[in-house]
Amino acid sequence: MRFEVRAIGAQGVVFLALEAANRDDARSQATGQGYTVLGIKRKSGVAWRRDRFPLVLFTQELLALLNAGLGLVEALEALQQKHQAVHTRKTLDAVLAQIYEGKSFAVALEACAGEFPRLYIETVRASEKTGGLPEALARFVGYQAQLNLVRAKLVSASIYPALLIAVGGLVTLFLLGYVVPRFSAIYADLGRDMPFASRILLQIGQVIDRHALAVLGVLGAMVAASVFALRQAEVRQRLLRLVWRFPAIGERLRIYQLARFYRTAGMLLRGGVTFTSAGQMVTGLLDIGMRDSLAGALREVREGKPISDSMERHQLTTPIALRMLQVGERSGDMGGMMERVANFYDEDLARWVEWFTRLFEPLLMMVIGLVIGGVVLLMYMPIFELAGSLQ
Repeated sequence: MRFEVRAIGAQGVVFLALEAANRDDARSQATGQGYTVLGIKRKSGVAWRRDRFPLVLFTQELLALLNAGLGLVEALEALQQKHQAVHTRKTLDAVLAQIYEGKSFAVALEACAGEFPRLYIETVRASEKTGGLPEALARFVGYQAQLNLVRAKLVSASIYPALLIAVGGLVTLFLLGYVVPRFSAIYADLGRDMPFASRILLQIGQVIDRHALAVLGVLGAMVAASVFALRQAEVRQRLLRLVWRFPAIGERLRIYQLARFYRTAGMLLRGGVTFTSAGQMVTGLLDIGMRDSLAGALREVREGKPISDSMERHQLTTPIALRMLQVGERSGDMGGMMERVANFYDEDLARWVEWFTRLFEPLLMMVIGLVIGGVVLLMYMPIFELAGSLQ
């Protein structure tokens, strides 16, 4: 679910747009980001499309202008004049208005926290202390590119199975709604007893044929309800918890979430953010159960314990990740090492997805073939029995 949170931060009153399972989760996310919550309002889930600020495109264009020698204000003014979309221009107008008042770039972005994620704002704030804004923006662009690559691999791996299921369902519906009723009319003229399974199949076909519009309406309503339910964060969380119960898939989901956490935290550490602050900012990337583990690990780090030991005790590492983190602690490059851990597990996840799809697709084709073949067999079974009785 999507919530609009009104809160007080360092720059004053701001409005945050957060994805959360419930109001308490939204409140904890805002509090973890350093805000004092004034009010929480659930945003309607009916809207199917919302204008979004093109964050990655904006960052790439801003980086190019800064590298070309333009100042920050000049670059933002140029981008404000370039973009024609009303929502984008309004956002850039608000950022420039804050900068004209003498506020820093990070504070200006924070005033538009509904468009700029906390991760982005803290990356800019850390770079302002070191004077390396272009380098920070380049890291963010690379970070988003890597996340998009992983997401694209997962989406592409799911397209073919989804097409198989859709085509198989349509073929089965065509057989039940069009072909089977024609066969039932032929068998009615013969006046012979039919096998029980064939009789049930023919009755289903007749019901679909007589109430075709009602059946299509029910199927359409089921599809629409499923899409609407999947858009709700609470439903997705329940489905995710159900999938986590499968040992092999659940472990891969855990690795995927840890890889996202390592990559994001690593980017923040390289930008100058402390580990405890980075952990609080990226806690929303983890499942609700893993957030408690992260809170415990951060508490131990504040007490002076090593990062690798704290994360191991709270099951936020794997054997390989633990050793790499220990090396990062010894070398003083914890941010770079966390990004290497994320790269390692992104590649491992990509190999697993490829293996799983190669196994799953033939199994899915076999199941669809069995269903369609079963329908055809039950349709022709009375004809086979009739042919056998004539011999």
